[in-house]
Amino acid sequence: MSFVDKVRNKLDELRGRGKQTAGRAAGDRRTEAEGRGDRTAADLRQAGEKAKDAFRR
Repeated sequence: MSFVDKVRNKLDELRGRGKQTAGRAAGDRRTEAEGRGDRTAADLRQAGEKAKDAFRR
């Protein structure tokens, strides 16, 4: 996994965490759910990259 992919996935995760927190604070369930989805997508991409790295070795 390249460093750029790691950074991009981490930024997406943090952006999702911020969205989720903002939605929770504002009482907006849709924004909270979007943030949760963004975090999940970033986690899945990260897991996929780790699996690719494991098979390369």
